[in-house]
This record gives sequence, C-alpha cells and structure tokens, in this order.
Amino acid sequence: MRSIPDIFNTMDYGPAPEDASVALDWLKAHPKGFGHVVGGTFTRPGAKTFASKNPATGKALAKLTQGTKGDVDKAVKAARKAFGAWSKVGGHERARYLYALARIVQKESRMLAVLDTLDNGKPIRETRDIDIPLVARHFYHHAGWAQVLEASIPGAKPLGVCGQIIPWNFPLLMLAWKVAPALAAGNTVVLKPAEYTSLSALYFAQLAREVGLPDGVLNIVTGDGKTGEALVTHPDVNKIAFTGSTSVGKAIAAKTAGTGKALTLELGGKSPYIVFDDADLDSAVEGLVDAIFFNQGEVCCAGSRLLVQESVEDTLVEKLKARLTKFRIGDPLDKAIDMGALADPVQVGHVEQHITDAVHQGATLWQPDIDCPKGGCFIKPSLLLDVDQSNVAVRDEIFGPVLTVQSFRTLNEAAALANNTRYGLAASIWSETIGRCMALAGQLKAGVIWINTANQFDAAVGFGGFKESGYGREGGMEGLRAYVKEDWPWRESSPPGAAAKAKTVPASAIDETPKHYIGGKQARPDGDRTRPVMGHTGNILGRVGEGSRKDIRGAVEAAAKAQPAWAAMTGHQRAQILYYMAENLAQRSSGFADRLRIMTGLSAAKAKAEVEASLSRLFSAAGWADKFDGAVHSPPRQHITLAQNEPQGVIAMLCPDEAPLLGFLTMAASAIAAGNTIVTVPSQAHPLAASDFCQVLETSDLPGGVINIVTGAAAALAKTLAEHDAVDGLWVHADAKTCAMAEKAGAQNVKRMWCSHGKALDWHDPLFDGDVLLRKASEVKNIWLPYGE
Repeated sequence: MRSIPDIFNTMDYGPAPEDASVALDWLKAHPKGFGHVVGGTFTRPGAKTFASKNPATGKALAKLTQGTKGDVDKAVKAARKAFGAWSKVGGHERARYLYALARIVQKESRMLAVLDTLDNGKPIRETRDIDIPLVARHFYHHAGWAQVLEASIPGAKPLGVCGQIIPWNFPLLMLAWKVAPALAAGNTVVLKPAEYTSLSALYFAQLAREVGLPDGVLNIVTGDGKTGEALVTHPDVNKIAFTGSTSVGKAIAAKTAGTGKALTLELGGKSPYIVFDDADLDSAVEGLVDAIFFNQGEVCCAGSRLLVQESVEDTLVEKLKARLTKFRIGDPLDKAIDMGALADPVQVGHVEQHITDAVHQGATLWQPDIDCPKGGCFIKPSLLLDVDQSNVAVRDEIFGPVLTVQSFRTLNEAAALANNTRYGLAASIWSETIGRCMALAGQLKAGVIWINTANQFDAAVGFGGFKESGYGREGGMEGLRAYVKEDWPWRESSPPGAAAKAKTVPASAIDETPKHYIGGKQARPDGDRTRPVMGHTGNILGRVGEGSRKDIRGAVEAAAKAQPAWAAMTGHQRAQILYYMAENLAQRSSGFADRLRIMTGLSAAKAKAEVEASLSRLFSAAGWADKFDGAVHSPPRQHITLAQNEPQGVIAMLCPDEAPLLGFLTMAASAIAAGNTIVTVPSQAHPLAASDFCQVLETSDLPGGVINIVTGAAAALAKTLAEHDAVDGLWVHADAKTCAMAEKAGAQNVKRMWCSHGKALDWHDPLFDGDVLLRKASEVKNIWLPYGE
C-alpha cells in the first residue's frame, strides 16, 4: 500500500475509506432480521423475509420482513389510535418533538450516512454532506411550522392518517420530506420505505423512540409493491403521498379514484440542462457532472438532457469528456470517489438496455476509458451524441448516469426542445446574462429551475413538478398545505329549495337554441344534436346543444391556442377584462335573475341575490388577478428562490347544479384570473345560466378561446375531458360515480383533479372571495438564483 507522502508527491488517486463498523455492528445485533414498527414497538421478523443487499458488493446486509395486508392494517389502526391525541397536543409540543428529531439526527449523522451508503450505494460524501444535513434541516424547519401553523393558516386541521411511500434513491431524505410536514400539521404516519433501502428508516424509528415520540405517531411497514398497494387501498387512510416512477404514480391515482383520499405525487422527470454561448463553460461542466452523475443519475430531477447552444457545442462536449476521463468510480465508502454503485442489479439492466436501444436508434455512445469495478452494480458515465427528439433516451426517464446531447440556436428553440417532453420536474439554465435566464425560465414548464447551478434543495423551498412529473409540492408553505385539511363549506347534495312557482313561459319568450361557445364564437354542436332544458315546473324553456367528443376537441384546441398569450398578459390586464365582464353582467342583471328564477324555482329575492353574488365574485377575481403574488424564499446558503404562481394551463370544469350562475362564475373567474384558459360544461340541469353568459363574454374584450362553453351530458363529457392529454386540470362537480370515473380516467395522464364526490358547496360562502381557488388553479414554480462572489 502506498504511503500518504508518496500520494502527495505524485498527486495520484488515494483512497479515503470511511469506517463502516458502527453500522455493521448494529446490523449484526439483529441476526434474525427486522420486523415492522407498529404502535411504537418493533415487531418480530415475519414469516416471509427478503434480503437487503449492499449494491457495491452484492452481500446481504440484513433480513427485512415482507409486509402483508394484515401488517398494514395493524399499522393503520395504531396510527388512527394515536391520531386523536397527537392532533390535539398543540403546535408547540409537536414543535418540540420535531426539534428533538432534528437534534438526534445531527448527533447520529455519521451512523445514518454510513447506513444509507451501505444500503443504497451512493458515495459517502453525498450522504454525509448533502442528505443527512438536509434531513436535519427538514425537521428543524418543520418544527418552526408546527409552532406557527395556527398563525400562518388559521383554523388549520390535520388530514388524519397519512400513508407515505418513498423510493430508494434518497432513503432517509425522502422520509424527512414526508414525515416532517405530516407530523408538524398534526397527522400520524404509516410509512413504507423502498424495498431495496429500508434500513435507515428503521434506525430512524429507533431514534424516534429514543426522543419519546408518542406510540403510533410514526409507523413503518417494510415490503415490496404489494405492501404499498395495501397501504394505498386501505379505507382508513386519509392521504397518500408517493414519490417514485410515473407508471406507479398513475396506478396509485387510479386506485384512489373516488375514495376522497388526498393525494400528492412526485414522479419522474427528464430535465433539461441548458447552456448558452455566454455561459462560464468550465463552471457549466462541473454543474453538469453534478446534475446528471450525482447519486449515479438515480435522481428524478437529474439534468439528463444537455441542450447546448450550437456555437459552443463542440467546446463544451470536449470539456465534459476531459472531465470524465478523470472520473472515479468505486467503493461508495471511499470519500474520494465521484460515483458509487447503482441501487440494484435490476436497475443496472434497465440502464444498459436503454443505452442499447438508444444506439440502435442512431445515437453515438461515448464512455470514458476509466477503471470501473467488475463486481457490484457499477456502470460508467455515458454520453449519447447524435440523438434526435424521437430517440428513446431523449423521451424516457433512464434513472442512471446517461446524458443525451442536443444543440439549439435560439432561446425560443431551447424552450421548445426543453418543453417537448411529458415531464416537467426541473431545469437548469446557464448564462452570464440574467435577463436571458429569466426569459427562458418564464417559458419552461417545470416546477424547479436552477440558474447557474443544479440540484439545490432546501426545506423552505417547494419541490414538485408539472405535467406527468406529478402534482403537489414538498417543502415550504406549499408542501405544508398538502397535509392540512381544506375547510370547504361542503354539504350533502340536495335539490334547490322550493320557492314561488314561475309562470309558464310563452313561446315568444323562448330564446333560439343556444349554441356552444368555442374560440370566441358561437358554434353549432357536432351533428346538430340538442337536448331540452326544463324549468322547475316541468315546462320546456328551450334546448341546448348536446356536446360530443368532437365539440370538446375543438374547445380544448381553442383553449390551448389562447393560453400562452392569456398567461403572458399582466394581472392588471386580466383584471380589467374581469371588471368589464362584471359591468356587462350588471347591465343584464334583471334578465339573469329572471332566468334563474324560472329555471330553479328560486324566489325573486334569492335569484337577485345570486346575480349580485356573481357580480361580487367577478370583482373578487379581478381584485386578486394582480395581487396573487408568489414569494421569495431564503434558503440557508447564497441563493434566493423566487416562488412564482404559474397557471396550470387548460382547466376543464363541470359546473354544479346548485347556484348554476354563481358556481360557474366563481370557478371560471378564479381560473382565468390565475392565467388559465378553460373549457366549461355548464350545469346539466340549468345550462342556460352559462349559455346566456356568452352574450356578456362577446361584449367584454375577452380574447377568443379563454372561456369555452360546451353543453351536454356531464358524465360523458367528463370522461372525454379527463382522457384529453391537453387538459391540465379538471374540476368535476357532479355525483360520486361521475367523479370517481373522471378521477380514474384522469390518472392515466396525471391530471390535476378537484372533485365534489357527490357533495354540494355553499357558493355564497365568503371563502370563495379569497384566493383559495386561484391556488387550486395554479402550480408553484421555484427559481433558484445564486448571488455573491
């Protein structure tokens, strides 16, 4: 073995191994393996166990118990039993427990870092310097949220029992991301760690016992996908939080459809790493190495698509190749290596197959001529050159150390290439011109954007994606809200109250059959099919178009075409148009009140009150349009983070039968105030309230395609809208069966859903004068900006 002086004289590579004995001794103390953690107690190992292996050596580390439905049921019951007391202890007491967890993580940081490295295969310098400090940071940060929760979200109530399923790429950090906010808000947890990497979660449970966390607040059940499915489908779980592959996320969304469970999904990504010609190329190369080869590329937000400006493509690629020729792959416990082992042989096979397929489709493979261990789950960093947009390596998430390289000429072309993916999790932009960076950041559909940096994370900054990268955020206020019950004014659905009967409408007063309203124009329904509209006395008031799949397709296309320009308008401009809509509705208020009275049987006073409330709601949306601001986060490093509220895109909505004018305008006005365009299906029972409103839209300077109205059968149109890939969000106020069907159909394209599940809302409630629906109509985009020298 060479001496340290020799190494210093030659500056050759010298290993710096971390002592793993402390973790190995703990594992040896459990020769029969590990059971689950239920109600504060470690259960005995089950009848069926499986090995947790060190991916760097292939050797077994410990035996874990395969969780059954019965195990999950016991854990959920323990969590439910603990929930009553835990949810009532008060924010200060919960804060003290979370603080204690943060402190003990710091005290046991070396043990936890070594344990995750042994179990996962990532370099010890990553677990030691990144993962475990962030774990402590999350518990510290959420101790603060527990303390100030009532002041920050008055009346906030926990959801109940939260089922949480985490992946194998960041074993303990993913636990912290989910457990900390759940406990801070007063929920209890049943956690299922990844099958490959459960050891640090079990050790954390031991630490939780040590600090006195009440029994049943945190429960852990190990196992494979069947264990996770038992947790997802358990009827007494109030929320599911999942991080993992998009395919599994879609299956979970389908399984929870119609159950009323709250759901957050943090799924896959295919994130672009965009380098302009004025970037510091040496810094960009180092950032790129971190973006794609950090954690062996097993990162959902990995910068796996290099998009480089054509004029510097050759230079950047040569610099990257030179850097990779000095790359070090080896023992993850060696503090001097660049990359460790992939998590499992199955993952190695998956990555290698993607490389093979990409080459067959025309890509040129380049790998550095460096040493790579023969045993264990090791693979060289790979560059795929000469790829086009259709190549499998550009389209699919590989989840390994594989980088594709493409070039662009202009900023708009870079944006088009970056957005040409079903994912929308993260992006990294490199340029010395901040204006150029911000201009591109505004065009990208991604939840997290790093400028002249990559892979920055903090508990104060929300993390999550757009499109098929999932929905919901983890971290910050937006992540905390995902664990708080929304206090909506729900009631059991019932017909409108009886009132004075309207007189039969004479034939001369019946309007001509209203058409659909698509792209700013009235449009005949496909096939000229219509349906009668009945008044509350049973008389026919008129007919409306029977919407079809073709009508929906036209409406969605019109909304998608109008959305970029509408979103690009200032909030002030959108507010002005909403005010015009209110002004024009006011001029027709008596006609709308009469129509409501005849349709629904409301008294004249109540009909007038609904119109007045609708006017007020338009004013509220206009008022919020230029005040629905984001935030500036200050993570504990030289960055500021701009948390911008971004419109989801195209939102479709099935309007309620209760308060047909007010419900329609409350939803529509909030959605367009936030910058979305919409496709609306009016109340099936009382569609004329929305159809009549077309006359208001035509005189209010509203750009064509911002609001589109298609009348017809709610259930059929809900299915079509849920299946449409260009619809980003779907709000369904209908019976429970229709809602369940829509949620299941929408799971296949990870659509953002808001469903009434057969209940009705009091649309007159002042809650809707706030920004609650604007938050539901938007996603938060966090843009990280470095500062300082």
